[in-house]
Amino acid sequence: MLVVRGRRQVGKSRLVSEFVRHASVPQLYFTGSLQPTSADDLGLFHDEVARTSTLPGRDLILAAKPASWDAALRLVAAALPETGPAIVVLDEFPWLLDRDSGLEGTLQTVWDRVLEGRRVLLILIGSDLSVMQALTTHGRPLFGRPHEMVVRPFTVRDTARLLHLGKRPADAFDAQLVTGGYPRLLVEASRHETTRQFLVDQLGDENSLMCVIAGRVLDAEVPSEAQAHAVLRAIGAGERTFGNIAHAAAISQMTLQRALELLTHKGVVARDQPACVPPANQPRYRIEDSYLRFWLGIVQPSIALIERGRADLAVERLDAAWGPWRGRAIEAIVREALQRLASADPRLGGAAHVSGWWPRNNNPEVDLVGVDRSNDPRRVCFVGSIKWREESPFDPVDLNKLQADATRVPGVDHATPRVAVARTRVTAQGVTAFTAKDLIDAWP
Repeated sequence: MLVVRGRRQVGKSRLVSEFVRHASVPQLYFTGSLQPTSADDLGLFHDEVARTSTLPGRDLILAAKPASWDAALRLVAAALPETGPAIVVLDEFPWLLDRDSGLEGTLQTVWDRVLEGRRVLLILIGSDLSVMQALTTHGRPLFGRPHEMVVRPFTVRDTARLLHLGKRPADAFDAQLVTGGYPRLLVEASRHETTRQFLVDQLGDENSLMCVIAGRVLDAEVPSEAQAHAVLRAIGAGERTFGNIAHAAAISQMTLQRALELLTHKGVVARDQPACVPPANQPRYRIEDSYLRFWLGIVQPSIALIERGRADLAVERLDAAWGPWRGRAIEAIVREALQRLASADPRLGGAAHVSGWWPRNNNPEVDLVGVDRSNDPRRVCFVGSIKWREESPFDPVDLNKLQADATRVPGVDHATPRVAVARTRVTAQGVTAFTAKDLIDAWP
């Protein structure tokens, strides 16, 4: 049994479909949908068996027309080949669970008594990350049974390879920021010479993938009754603190707390804490997925313009917002890169966790602080700054600003290594320098 999870549109179903096709063994592939009842799901299951299944005993399922998932799964077991392997896929599994909360226990019983002893690969696929992750936790019916596989978006290095940007790593980071590494968006981007050309093309059509994928993801994963969409719009517009988000979303603090708990639980919103010694509790919030962050911050506010044929105004908004948006959005990916590099780069002082630092009044803000552990850190390993400008380097003026701000970070002293990160080059002396070319090596 294999549980496959990952955000919607990341390519899970396509990956498994290609695997099933190339395996060339008897198979059954069923995709759940938001049907009114479990009986409707079973009706579609019956139809899918009739249309596409190649299990040798599929006529048993067609003749019986199962009225419960227990009956359906037992008939699937009976339809498997006597010798040789087979593959059974239940896609959009969380939607099936939504209509039949007992399906998890039913599957556990049938697996233990029948399926586990057969030569079958059972694959459960789902985009609701919290539901799919919970399937394998202690106390749940399937605990200890499935293997897990997480399908993630393409990394920056994958993006560079797909777009042939090996010699232009800074451009690969731009493409990663706006596509989030989503395969379908990257395929579209590969048809253009630059990220800007790709965006201009996408903003010219209200039905383009750039315009519609995010809406589909959010409609499927984020329930509107929790007012989560208003919270996402506020964070996407640049609000990061609890009070500012509540004000921008025009909701009470109690309502916001519930919405943030839901969104962080689903992995849509990330909650960051400042890194320092001793630790501080001053959380900030950001959209976890880079493409959703771009869509909420730049694309969604221009949808109305695009719909009335004013793509030119949408592009003007893009050009005006691009520099500041990119400068803020790149922070998360740079922090991840340095955290990955720190295990093998002694210049980063053995950092195990990289965040930023900010006081309660947000002045000053320090982009990069590496600490020895994420929970209750005991040592600051390095402190640094990011200057992700189009051409200008990280220069001595930037270093002087970093030196002044670093003295405010609890746990930093004169011996703490200073790190400078730039899109293209670093001209300041006496710092550990990283550019886009160096950062892309963080991903193997």
